[in-house]
Amino acid sequence: MENVKLIGRVMPLDDTLWMALSGTGVEFSATGKFVKVTFLADDTWSGAPENRARVAVYVDGKRVTDELLDQPEMTVTAFNCEREETHTIRIIKLSESAMSTCGISGIETDGEIHPTEQKNMLIEFIGDSITCGYGVDDEDRDHHFATGTEDVTRAYAYKTAQTLDADYSMVSFSGYGIVSGYTATGEKLGNQLVPDYYEKLGFSFGTYKGEYKPQNISWDFTRRQPDLIVMNLGTNDMSYVLDKSDRREEYITGYLTFLKTIRRNNANAKILCVLGIMGEALCSAVEETVERYKKETGDAEIFYMGFTDQLPEDGYVADWHPTETTHVKAAEKLAGQIERIM
Repeated sequence: MENVKLIGRVMPLDDTLWMALSGTGVEFSATGKFVKVTFLADDTWSGAPENRARVAVYVDGKRVTDELLDQPEMTVTAFNCEREETHTIRIIKLSESAMSTCGISGIETDGEIHPTEQKNMLIEFIGDSITCGYGVDDEDRDHHFATGTEDVTRAYAYKTAQTLDADYSMVSFSGYGIVSGYTATGEKLGNQLVPDYYEKLGFSFGTYKGEYKPQNISWDFTRRQPDLIVMNLGTNDMSYVLDKSDRREEYITGYLTFLKTIRRNNANAKILCVLGIMGEALCSAVEETVERYKKETGDAEIFYMGFTDQLPEDGYVADWHPTETTHVKAAEKLAGQIERIM
C-alpha cells in the first residue's frame, strides 16, 4: 500500500489494508482507464444487516459508490472510461469499528496510482457516537442504531477537517465514555470506555480474517503524530454522573488521567477539549478539568471550548442524535476555534 495515502488508524495485514475505526481509508491519484477496489468483510458479514461495515468510494470528491459489505468479498468500480484519465480516489469506512471492520484486498487499474500529498495539519478526533455520525442518515428520532445509517462524513469532525483542509484520524465509539458508557439505569457501565482502547487499533465484537481483533493490536504512535487533538467525551458519562457530586469528581479524575495518557503518546500536540452538542451538563466539569490539568502539569497547550446544545428546530435523527444541520454548525464553531489556537 505504498502507493496510497493512509487515512486514520489503518494497518497493513496479510496483503490487505485493515480498516476498523470510523473514517479510516486511503487516498490516491490514479491515471488510467479504470480503477476497481476489492473489499474484504470481517466475520459479521453474514450476520444482521445493521452490523455490516459501510464503505464509500469518492472520485474527485464525489461519492460514486456506497456499500454495506453483505458478502465476504466485494469489488466496486471507481471509474471506467474509454480514454486515459486522471482522478483522485478516496476510500472511506463510513461506519464505526465495534460492529464490523473490513479491509481493502486490492486496487486494480490499467494505469498508475500514486499517493496524494499530506496536508499541512493532522487533527485527531477522540469521541463517541456524535463523532461517528450515528444515525445521521435516519431522520426518525425513535429509530435505533444501524451501520447503514451511520456516516462519519456527515458529522462535525470530518467536516471540520474538510473546512481546514487538514488530514485527520478518529478514535470514536458509540455509547462510550471516560468513566462510564451510556447507561439507562444510572449504574456505571464500565466496559465501554474510550481510554481502554485509545492505545489500540480500535475495538470490535467481530474478527477480521477469522482471527484478528483490533483491540489486541497496539497502535504505533511513532507514525505521524497529530498537530492537534480534539476530545469530545462526556455525553455518555452524563447518564452516569447525573447530579451526583462524587460522580462528577470521578469523571474529572478519569478525564485527568486520560489527558495524561494522550500527552504521553503525543508529546507535541495541542489538545482541545470540547463538549455540549447533546447536552451541556458536564461542560463546566470539562472546563474545570482543563484548568486543573494546566496547574498540575504546567502544560499550557490545552484548551476548552463548549458547543451549544442541539436545537429542536434543527431536528433530530436516530436516538435523538444530531442532524447534519447541527453537525455543520458545530463544525463551523470548531474550525474557527482551531484556527485561533493554531
